[in-house]
Amino acid sequence: MVAISGGGTGGHLVIAKALKDELNKRGIQPIFIGSTHGQDMKWFGDDKGWSQTYFLPTSGVVNKKGLAKLHSLTNILTYTLKTRQIFKKHNIKKVISVGGYSAAAASFGAVMFHKELYIHEQNAYMGRLNKILQPFAKRLFSTFFYNDPYPIRDEFFKKARVRDKLETIIFLGGSQGAKAINDFAFEVAKTKQYHIIHQTGERDYQRCKEFYDTHRLDVDYFAFDTNLVDKIAQADMAVSRAGASTLFELVSNQLPALFVPYPYAAGNHQYYNAKWLVDKKLGFLSTNPTIQMLEQSNDTIKYISTNLKGINTPHASKYIIDNILKD
Repeated sequence: MVAISGGGTGGHLVIAKALKDELNKRGIQPIFIGSTHGQDMKWFGDDKGWSQTYFLPTSGVVNKKGLAKLHSLTNILTYTLKTRQIFKKHNIKKVISVGGYSAAAASFGAVMFHKELYIHEQNAYMGRLNKILQPFAKRLFSTFFYNDPYPIRDEFFKKARVRDKLETIIFLGGSQGAKAINDFAFEVAKTKQYHIIHQTGERDYQRCKEFYDTHRLDVDYFAFDTNLVDKIAQADMAVSRAGASTLFELVSNQLPALFVPYPYAAGNHQYYNAKWLVDKKLGFLSTNPTIQMLEQSNDTIKYISTNLKGINTPHASKYIIDNILKD
């Protein structure tokens, strides 16, 4: 039996879901071990693809000090010991960690109670938990470090196309939104040079609506869209945060991007995610974007879009699960 653990944020949970879905295709219902904090319960509280879910009251350690940090560490240790009962109840042989503080108890439990530990590291800057656990893991999967494929919905590949001119720009700040990206979208929209698609995020939707209405700008704006792949497929360039899942969705769709990393991400990992692509001359990166950065030649747009193909490959979840189950 298999346990999947980790989460806290959507970047970790989307990988957990992809691996769970692949196991379900094989008639396997894994268990999930996450946290009562973060988004874990929202994602998987009612998901019937798990044989059982556990949400432990653990929390993050990073950015905490003094007694708060000690409390978090003690709490993780307490629930690490309790995972022994969970593993025994479900006859767990393999534990897959997708990272985040939600993964700590089950991952340390896997090491302590002699279960096979597998890790999926999403980012170009390895998280602190994964650095600690990597020596004890049977395998660490990473696109950035080992060229393993990154789990992305098939639709992003199926709707991929080569862009050869810049007419439509999509602005992506995540489900909650990013004020810096939204403000940049306002600047670009006012030039009326491009068609704009703008995911504003829930928190900033009203402000964006008021701006576009006041200036009478013809912009396709929305707080969030569950079928974002169709919006991305329409665009010729993205202005986006650089979370790993978002980055590889854009890569898989062959959409050139100007990345504006979230500056407070742990270990500044969004910067390093984007830099990995920029170093290949297949993207742009700025913490303070300007309209001039969007003024790329058609040849440049076509070169990037063409060469993004092959950076990621389909069926990554199958590849990862194949490797885990064959051991």
